Amino acid sequence: MSYDTGTRQSLERDAAQVVARYPKPRSAILPLLHLVQSVDGFVSPDGIEFVADTLGMTTSEVSAVATFYTQFKRQPNGTYNLGVCTTALCAIMGGDAIYERLREYLGIEDGQTTGDGMFTLERIECNAACDYAPVMMANWEFFDNQTPESAVALVDALRAGKPVAPTRGPDKLPTFKENERVLAGFPDGKADQGASAGESSVRGAELADEKGWAAPPYPAGGAAAPKGTKGEERK
Repeated sequence: MSYDTGTRQSLERDAAQVVARYPKPRSAILPLLHLVQSVDGFVSPDGIEFVADTLGMTTSEVSAVATFYTQFKRQPNGTYNLGVCTTALCAIMGGDAIYERLREYLGIEDGQTTGDGMFTLERIECNAACDYAPVMMANWEFFDNQTPESAVALVDALRAGKPVAPTRGPDKLPTFKENERVLAGFPDGKADQGASAGESSVRGAELADEKGWAAPPYPAGGAAAPKGTKGEERK
């Protein structure tokens, strides 16, 4: 089933803006895949064909990229994509327990979506937020210092239609499709909402200022070579 005329025309207008940002059209493949996800909720066969037609690529080439990156979904995704970090520090701090609680509560396994289409659950790799472990994300927005109980409370609030704010980010959690459009390169005007860095993230810089610590000056002409590399015989 192909896109209806109105949807196709809208996609073509947006795609033209995206492609115009790149010297070579095929460089726009990633944002265009996000664009079709913002419409379909996943990278659909129609979306694959649209991207291929737009960029002069084959559908197999586009599919190869879409299946490489985990942010691109090949089946309908939930309104809210819940990603629980279970890598190293987050796992030690309780990430595995959070994931297991959500798996049981939602009644789905990794990568699956609830029957009502609201939630998709997945394990995700490090989000570079170890100072707030354990961390989970909803539609790529941060929810810091989570517990199994707070994760379930988040699900309940979203199901009840209550406004939910990420720990850091916009004042209200966007839907999966809304954030996919942002990732396609269309700002939603919410970049300045919420905190970008919390107390834990800047504590190191504050300590350095308090104690007068500073990195060694960068050597002129580039990094200094280890001893024994400038004609000296290593002993």
